[in-house]
Amino acid sequence: MGHRADLLEGAKRCLLEKGYARTTARDIVAASGTNLASIGYHYGSKEALLNLAFLKLTEEWGDVLTKRRGEDTDEDGGIPRAPLDQFRDTWERVIGSYERTRSVWQLQMEVTSRIDQDPELRKALIGPQREGRDGLAESMLGIDPEKDPEKARVAGLFCQALLAGVMVQWLMDSDSAPSAQDLTDGLKAVLEGCAS
Repeated sequence: MGHRADLLEGAKRCLLEKGYARTTARDIVAASGTNLASIGYHYGSKEALLNLAFLKLTEEWGDVLTKRRGEDTDEDGGIPRAPLDQFRDTWERVIGSYERTRSVWQLQMEVTSRIDQDPELRKALIGPQREGRDGLAESMLGIDPEKDPEKARVAGLFCQALLAGVMVQWLMDSDSAPSAQDLTDGLKAVLEGCAS
């Protein structure tokens, strides 16, 4: 790898180990084996590098959600998976990843708390956040954003709100946080309440 890639990997490691606010340029240099001048040369600033590193970490974490995207049939093949099964399966992957990805969840909460103080960070997150909503609508509910963009948009907003709430519950008290089945049963109860 060159200095540019080394810096990005070092910044990702620092974000996971130290968080956004506590990561210094010297930390990144130490983690990447590069030099301070490389940050400015390749990324313009430490903040620009950290913003990109955060986006890359979020993309990688998003792969947990979408690794089975497109598999809309059951294991026997040919029979479409029920939307609630797809919803539960996606949540099982998300919640099942919690122990190994806890630092990413914590980082997302920290970055969210910084939005008001960092306009560049806010700007960097707008596009990926919208793309993430489409991905959530597709992976959790099987809604194709290209075929039905408005349905995907509102479903993605719902899923994103749910995801943020579940993250907070798991970070606060994983023993009482919802399981994938709890979330599925909760969604069923809401749908049944709306139908009556």
